[in-house]
Amino acid sequence: MKKVDRFGVKILGCGSAKPTLRHLPSSQVVDFRGNLFLVDCGEGTQRSLLKWHVSQAKIGHIFLSHLHADHCLGLVGLISTLGLGQRQGTVVIHAEPDFERVFGPQFDYFCPQLSMELKIQQHPTAHSSVIYDDGSLTVKTIPLRHRVPTTGFLFEEKPRLRHLNIERARELSIPVAYYNAIKAGADWTLENGVTVPNGELTTDPAPPRRYAYVSDTACTESILPLIQGVDLLYHEATYLDKDRDKAMLRGHTTALQAASLARKAGVGHLVIGHFSSSLHSADDEKLLLDEAQTVFPDTLLADEGLDIEL
Repeated sequence: MKKVDRFGVKILGCGSAKPTLRHLPSSQVVDFRGNLFLVDCGEGTQRSLLKWHVSQAKIGHIFLSHLHADHCLGLVGLISTLGLGQRQGTVVIHAEPDFERVFGPQFDYFCPQLSMELKIQQHPTAHSSVIYDDGSLTVKTIPLRHRVPTTGFLFEEKPRLRHLNIERARELSIPVAYYNAIKAGADWTLENGVTVPNGELTTDPAPPRRYAYVSDTACTESILPLIQGVDLLYHEATYLDKDRDKAMLRGHTTALQAASLARKAGVGHLVIGHFSSSLHSADDEKLLLDEAQTVFPDTLLADEGLDIEL
């Protein structure tokens, strides 16, 4: 796929609250046509950006799911580094309403004179809302059930223009200036008044791509309408299903529960992450994968550096 049309996700961190030698806390980058969106910013995010050759300078928006330490404690360091590098332009942080009370004093102390503009955009956590729209991509919140106000994020590509049959357009001597109108669905009228329908001039575009990020949450089917049919779902799977009671108590999901949601939602692929620190090896994590694949075979284990193209 051409880079100009890229829609991909790179995992930077997929561990849970306690860092381990295997994984860093939660963080990932969504790349949409060269525009980078950072999703969560746990400790070690800067190191992962460097290790996996992700340009910090191209990150314009940062989305925080919630204010637990493993999802946001790398943020102040990242913003400070961007300032040291004389980053220009604007960086927007999307977070829940309590963000400024928690992080405002830290930014004032550690990042007092930034080269770029830092904007904070608060979003509600009780209902879904569009929090980003650039004409080609929208981002919606996904209300989740955790111990603190938490949202996931749904990245949705907007419908693209239809594909022009250039040979037919030239055969009919259609002016180049009218091509975009035809791609948008317009018909063409010949000099004799005969209308050439759009279906003879174009073919269907590729369907819009959609990516859903869901972490952290107790298992909840309330998210199904929002994640229905997404191409890729990242869903936390902190525990094995034998620890379902612990998961519910702590506001988390098991691998089996995540897979069941993926199946019910009819998603294309599932990536599970946010692994408990009690999982000490690749063999332990494979138990999560095996459990999920009994219900939803198209499941992958997250890992730092994993790059998935939608």
